[in-house]
Amino acid sequence: MIPFVSKDEIRLSLSYPKLITALEKAFTEEVTAPVRHVHSLSATTDSSLLLMPAWQNEGNTGVKLVTVAPKNQQHPTVHAIYILLDTQTGVPLALMDGEELTVRRTAAASALASGFLSREDSQHLVMVGNGGLAPHLAVAHCHRRPIKRISIWGRDAEKSQRCCESILQHPELPSDVIVDFTENLAASCHAADIISCATTSKQAIVKSEWVRPGTHIDLVGGFTPAMREVDDLVMSRARVFVDTFAGAISEAGDIVQCLQNGSLSRDAIVAELAMLCSAQHPGRQSASEVTVFKSVGTALEDLCAANLVWQTKSASLNK
Repeated sequence: MIPFVSKDEIRLSLSYPKLITALEKAFTEEVTAPVRHVHSLSATTDSSLLLMPAWQNEGNTGVKLVTVAPKNQQHPTVHAIYILLDTQTGVPLALMDGEELTVRRTAAASALASGFLSREDSQHLVMVGNGGLAPHLAVAHCHRRPIKRISIWGRDAEKSQRCCESILQHPELPSDVIVDFTENLAASCHAADIISCATTSKQAIVKSEWVRPGTHIDLVGGFTPAMREVDDLVMSRARVFVDTFAGAISEAGDIVQCLQNGSLSRDAIVAELAMLCSAQHPGRQSASEVTVFKSVGTALEDLCAANLVWQTKSASLNK
């Protein structure tokens, strides 16, 4: 029977500094990661099934199965499981909690991108969205930039308060960071150095007039063409970067819709994360420019994280 790796084991295996460093290396290596399969499960509940495979010719293969149910009020929106296999033999190595793996690799990828795209002196992070991913994003960004204040915004103030408490209790949050929640998104965005969005919105939330020069915008929600987090003017004025060209151009609503309506040209999407990690592109080039990093997630990130977890798990099994 293959071992199951729990949420707590994954958390202990994937500290943000360790995972960010591993992801930076993984984006320069040869990994096959096809664009994920997305299937609608129910028009009534707006739920979806995502299948995300990736493999290394001389290493391991992994597949993540994810369900997303935005209208689910009684349970978390996202559920996931991850299967890791040996590529050469096909033998299953481990079954892992896919939710913890996903939130950690997603947050680490955003922090990795921020290291290339946000200003080095960025101190104020505004987190748009108060769901399960928000605390991970907020804390991960602190490990790439000298964040001193995190402001949370969400439509439900009580939920935002709980999100603040979750961040404050996070063991990897630097001790000098102030965490609060805001009900004035416009003012908070205008004061922010980094704006990170993790919502399931189908309409733009952040408006261009709220974004001052020099801001970095991290877009993590909007993983289908029907979803949006920023308006057209944000995308047209910013220098846009993506986790992968293939995934963003086919799936990300903030990219797809803007390409369709002409507010963004394909040439304006200047680089993907692999190009930043391999120094093919320098990233931010001035203190005043607005940068956008749009991620939809890539199975390469899952496999990188799962390999790190498996190194820890297999070492404990062999003791």
